[in-house]
Amino acid sequence: MNLNVLAWNRLPWVKATGAQWRYALRNTFAMCLALSIAYGLDLDEPYWAMTSAAVVSFPTLGGAIGKSLGRIAGSLLGAAAALLIAGHTLNEPWLFAFAIAAWLALCTWIANHYQNNVAYAFSLAGYTAAIIAFTTVNITDISQLWIITQARVCEVITGILCGGLMMMILPSTSDGDALITSLKQMHSRLLTHAGLLLQRETSGQIRSAHENVISQILTMNLLRIQAFWSHYRFRRQNNVLNYVLHQQLRLTSVISSLRRMLLNWPNPPEVMFTALDQLLDELARSDVDKYRLAQILRTAAPGESAGYRHHAFWHRLRYFCWLYLNISRWLRQFERADADTRLSPPAVPALARHTDSAEASWSALRTFVVILLGCAFTLTTQWDAGEAALTLAAISCVLYSSAPSPADSVSLLLKTLLLLTLFSFLIKFGVMIQVDVLWQFLLFLFPMLMTLQLFKLQQKKYASLWGQLIVFMGSFIAVTNPPVWDYQQFLNDNLAKVCGVLLAWLAFQILRPSSDKRRSRRHIRALRREFLDQLSRRPSLSQNRFESLIYHRINQLSASSDEPARLWLLRWGVVLLNCSHVVWQLREWQTEVAAHRTVRDETLQALHQIISERGVNHRSLEATLRVMQERVNLLAAGDLQDRALAGMIWRLAYSLSQLAQALPAESDAGSGQ
Repeated sequence: MNLNVLAWNRLPWVKATGAQWRYALRNTFAMCLALSIAYGLDLDEPYWAMTSAAVVSFPTLGGAIGKSLGRIAGSLLGAAAALLIAGHTLNEPWLFAFAIAAWLALCTWIANHYQNNVAYAFSLAGYTAAIIAFTTVNITDISQLWIITQARVCEVITGILCGGLMMMILPSTSDGDALITSLKQMHSRLLTHAGLLLQRETSGQIRSAHENVISQILTMNLLRIQAFWSHYRFRRQNNVLNYVLHQQLRLTSVISSLRRMLLNWPNPPEVMFTALDQLLDELARSDVDKYRLAQILRTAAPGESAGYRHHAFWHRLRYFCWLYLNISRWLRQFERADADTRLSPPAVPALARHTDSAEASWSALRTFVVILLGCAFTLTTQWDAGEAALTLAAISCVLYSSAPSPADSVSLLLKTLLLLTLFSFLIKFGVMIQVDVLWQFLLFLFPMLMTLQLFKLQQKKYASLWGQLIVFMGSFIAVTNPPVWDYQQFLNDNLAKVCGVLLAWLAFQILRPSSDKRRSRRHIRALRREFLDQLSRRPSLSQNRFESLIYHRINQLSASSDEPARLWLLRWGVVLLNCSHVVWQLREWQTEVAAHRTVRDETLQALHQIISERGVNHRSLEATLRVMQERVNLLAAGDLQDRALAGMIWRLAYSLSQLAQALPAESDAGSGQ
């Protein structure tokens, strides 16, 4: 038996840091204060106020504000939906079942289209309506519907306000400082990433490192949203933050294209690698100077007799250096800007979000079936605890439909409810039954919540379990006003909650979410469709938006255990992104030579024959690559403008050559599609 966990220095109260104590105290005070105010307002189920305060707890101010606004909007929308549904179908139980199932399916569908506070608001709108509507199935007086709805909304808002008050009294670390630090660290890491990719040797860590860089840049977009809500300075400079994130994604693309050029350059001169090392060392300096960079670049500059590969690589390398300096300049300006300074970077769209409508529709169908079957069983058997089962089933289906592994999340929730059933029975009938006034119960509740909050922060492996114990504790203890001490009702309600989660778990097993292989196919097909749009004369997506959309799609499978599915999505994304950069460069390239314009237009037109939404036409690919190589060989002997065009066609050709491994368009099997 390991007794080290009982050592004094291993106890959660002793090893907790100052930041952990602040977080635990803030959330515990908020939950206890919300419960007290709800009791003072004589609300019939004050534990919902405590639960609401627990849900909006967030380590940073911006996250707490964003989550609180989403919760208020979702609660009001869900309450309005519950009033309309229950009010018009009170005497028609089957119509009520179809209406509430349809509403929950709609909320699930909308929530699956977003990944921010909008998703949270619609998830909350769904199960708030379920919480209110399912508790009104046995009322006979329509006025009771308004009273119940008003009570639930008051309890939710009470919890949110208490959480906000404690955030002001015990504020957390600044979202803005965390964002600025993360941006600067990401900027430095991009330089390290360039050093990893632009080396002679090929490392097995390159692909995973590239995926991690993409994932971290997109994660910083969430930090930007949190900082947006934390201080007006970040709302005013939001365009700068958005521009910097776009530029960091562009820098990632340029690093990838430089590596691909090195791999397809048979014998690059040694001076190029020497210049690369010097450039990376110079860019890492805090006092980096553009003039010194230009001097280093000059040592590797192509001469009049240099080949087209040398010209293409050197110009791309110079673009990488100027792009890195540009990001550094905007980061310095943003960090030094005061509250009155207004910065005006080039306008760029917001980072693109991917919408998987097929998966969202499947999740909505699953929610509809679960709720409808649950309502049918409750109506047929007249189960008096059916409302508790339906409420937990609705929460599970709506909340976990967009989780990376919903079945595992529901399984964890099931374990949490089983633990809470035993724990709440001991608390309710062992402690609460002996308590006469609220303050006595709070004396017991406060240290228990403090300990659970510290466990959540210190035991990262079980953080989800501790968090769910904190959130669902109130509904299981059922701190009602007045209190109810009924063994049968307590056991029946808790058993019903477990059965509701079991129903959701069964639904996730039968109506399974799409496999990573199938999702990869959908993403790849969408990438090809969006790339074909880039080839049109007037693309609907700008270059920046297309680039961020590709990276967003790649990131959707970054945590997948299906290696081929993740690899093919990354490969298609990088290939099409490199091709799109050349396409935009060719489109913007100005020349007065009619023959050059003809070659450019024919090269762009050939891409339509190679790639379709269904896949790759290998015959056209092979023929086009041969034609491109012939044109490159012909242009390579010409003047400087000829070699510039040859370099762009060469970049396009080696990018397209990777598609030779993809399955043909006629086949629709395998991850290559």
